[in-house]
Amino acid sequence: MIQALRLFFINHGYLELETPHLIPSPAPEAHIDAIGVGDMFLHTSPELCMKRLLAAGYSRIFQITKCFRHGERGDRHLPEFTILEWYRTGIDYNALMEESQALILFVSKEMGSGGKIYYQGREIDLACPWEKITVKEAFDSYASLSLEKAIEMGRFDDAMAKEIEPNLGTKRPTFIYDYPALLSSLARLSPDNKKIAERFEIYLAGIELANGFSELNDAQEQRVRFEKELIRRRRLGKRLYKMDEKFLKSLEHMPEAAGIALGVDRLAMIFTDRDKIDGVISFTPEEV
Repeated sequence: MIQALRLFFINHGYLELETPHLIPSPAPEAHIDAIGVGDMFLHTSPELCMKRLLAAGYSRIFQITKCFRHGERGDRHLPEFTILEWYRTGIDYNALMEESQALILFVSKEMGSGGKIYYQGREIDLACPWEKITVKEAFDSYASLSLEKAIEMGRFDDAMAKEIEPNLGTKRPTFIYDYPALLSSLARLSPDNKKIAERFEIYLAGIELANGFSELNDAQEQRVRFEKELIRRRRLGKRLYKMDEKFLKSLEHMPEAAGIALGVDRLAMIFTDRDKIDGVISFTPEEV
């Protein structure tokens, strides 16, 4: 599966690269906690370093790497997990959705599954186009409260997990897109509605597989958003991170781009018909 992922990007002119696992400061997102190692941190995502490479002139880049997040453990979560992340300049989230479709279909065919996969008794048709639904439409269709009410009450994640996600990607993969700006600290806002970010997630069989967006490349706006996230972290009693000034400086030179992170372990779950992430890794945290 991993070799098929690599082959897709090689065939499309992408450069495979590596970025450091140990970094001085992760992106200060309120609900993602980094693991500290001395005065450094294990990266929760290679995003900041990869965007610095976009700013340096690399136009199509990808990597498959380990990431680390404190306190994440469950049927679909690990504190150490494998991620595929890729970025491309000159496109927005719409073009990235199309490329994501092509990637998953390519990998499925390379693995001998053809255009359909079977997961937990469900047949999922990978043929394009995939289902597309906005976050607002998903709340209107499946949730017991409105999107606005969920945000106001701090119940967005709860409603997504319990009421909306089980309905996504059940017959064919689903893009859920146009997330609230408040929940998209690194994404570009829609030019037509500043309350909406050009962000999407991919779901297969109710499993969140990937998170992508049109990249914010306004350094001043990014600083303001990071400051707001730090305020949220302080209110939650979480560790504060210093501002990544090198990253913010690089945004002054970053062109229009879109990028996405895809959970490789979760993709393996789907292709091997496993209901728990433990079934696709060599050692669980409890076994090490």
